[in-house]
Amino acid sequence: MIIGVPKEIKTSENRVGLVESGVRALSREGHKVLVERDAGLGSGISNEKFERAGAQIIDTKKDVYAKADMIVKVKEPLPEEYELLREDQILYTYLHLAPEPVLTKALLDRRIKGVAYETIQNDDGSLPLLVPMSEVAGRMSTQVGASYLQKDRGGKGVLLGGVPGVERGRVTIVGGGVAGINAAKMAVGLGAQVTILDVNPKRLEYLDDVFGSQVQTLFSNITNIEKVVPETDLLIGAVLVPGAKAPHLVSRELVRQMEKGSVIVDIAVDQGGCIETCRPTSHKEPTFVEEGVIHYCVPNMPGVFSRTSTYALTNVTLKYALMLANLGLEEACARDKALYKGVNVYRGDCTYATVAKDLNLPFKPLKV
Repeated sequence: MIIGVPKEIKTSENRVGLVESGVRALSREGHKVLVERDAGLGSGISNEKFERAGAQIIDTKKDVYAKADMIVKVKEPLPEEYELLREDQILYTYLHLAPEPVLTKALLDRRIKGVAYETIQNDDGSLPLLVPMSEVAGRMSTQVGASYLQKDRGGKGVLLGGVPGVERGRVTIVGGGVAGINAAKMAVGLGAQVTILDVNPKRLEYLDDVFGSQVQTLFSNITNIEKVVPETDLLIGAVLVPGAKAPHLVSRELVRQMEKGSVIVDIAVDQGGCIETCRPTSHKEPTFVEEGVIHYCVPNMPGVFSRTSTYALTNVTLKYALMLANLGLEEACARDKALYKGVNVYRGDCTYATVAKDLNLPFKPLKV
């Protein structure tokens, strides 16, 4: 199979779909890997390093798409890439289709075989290809939020860890999954007062075991959210419903009750966001102020920690890339239930139930 790795074009997206070890592994299996020129520079991977690993460097994005049987990316295609997609081409990347009707229609019209990293799911419910990026985004959310609390950046001037004799900053994390627990680790490390809300009692028990008295765990319901949000200095949205649009758990009215200069970081923005006032931003213009509160809502947060993120991503995506290349999508999905759940669109059909529901599209399960 011919595998194409185009350069990402989303704003400040410096990651790349494969690293050298991934190219080497695919090449050893007899596949041909085409990498767009300079695709890896943002992650510290030169064209020469890719060539030494066995890749062929291609000068234009158009030629990568035209020649490849499977495209391996990091982020979803942007409108200028839609026309480059070819019928029956495998697209293996983060797609986040639930809040993206235009992208979904383009993939359906092009009859693409779209495999979404974020919906590949093990029997235990875990999402192995989301874990490393959720770890990065979670840790980054606290770091970014702490920075925007500075008065010179428009914040209320609160140091999360406080100092002796002064109250510490208050961090509230909605969602105690991978992103949420990593945000909490950073917040605890900075010395903040940390509250985590989640709907899963077993997860709350686990978080309590991990952090002990260092964090306050609360069941996520309207009453508890209404109680803690207005008193929060840094609110982190870390809610995930696999493949679906994130529910709005924090209303505009609650945001309005927060003190001016407080900060919101919504990690769930790539799935529509879990805070009503959030809308997607970019690394070039990452924030806006709504109801007097600073909002940081960048969908590709890990893109600025590209070297760490790229290598962490290939560690988990390569397994399935090899399966798709060696067996083809249909046979690979027949053999692996987790990969089967990753197929969101297939030759003109929407094959993932929650995406179909959120976008009001016909749902047709993939037959393998």
